[in-house]
Amino acid sequence: MRFADRSDAGRVLARALVDGSWTDPLVLGLARGGVPVAAEVASALGGELGVAVARKIGAPGHPEYGIGAVTAEGDPIYDDAALRLLGLRPADLADECEAERREARRRVALYRAGPVRLEGRDVLVVDDGLATGVTARAALREARGHGPRRLVLAVPVGAADAVRALGSDADLVVCPHPRADFRAVGRFYARFDQTGDEQVVELLRRHGGR
Repeated sequence: MRFADRSDAGRVLARALVDGSWTDPLVLGLARGGVPVAAEVASALGGELGVAVARKIGAPGHPEYGIGAVTAEGDPIYDDAALRLLGLRPADLADECEAERREARRRVALYRAGPVRLEGRDVLVVDDGLATGVTARAALREARGHGPRRLVLAVPVGAADAVRALGSDADLVVCPHPRADFRAVGRFYARFDQTGDEQVVELLRRHGGR
């Protein structure tokens, strides 16, 4: 199973969501790769497109392996099992955490023209895939603090164990293709180019979220 690109993945994901009963839906794409997927979902649901910003804190020497994540505000979260396995403490990652927080703040300032209302709405956090799930968890916890009516995590493909684990942070997790053999998000896409700031801003402008 491979998606042509993120837009194709978004249409597949939208089909799994379109028959739901949604109240004033707000679809938050995890910046940056989740935003093209979320744009298709927002269009299918007749919802507003927004953006969630969470930055991965990578393992020393292996930055692609997320062992923590941080948003623009609030405390970072860490995968305690991964920290124990690597013999690390949160204090050991303080410098990287602050660097990622600064980047999160830069992106929030660039992408959001003003505050976005989550209270009382069905909020769907969307990404292009779920590997360890640590950035999705950070985004979900930040969104939960703003009082959504219902909080949903929606991804087109993900590691089956991460999909199960995120059920404690969302009211509903939707993943059409949970995979036990998951290794990397990119292997499920024929085209997996990096999503740039300009594309994110344009998608938000087009769907009324900026």
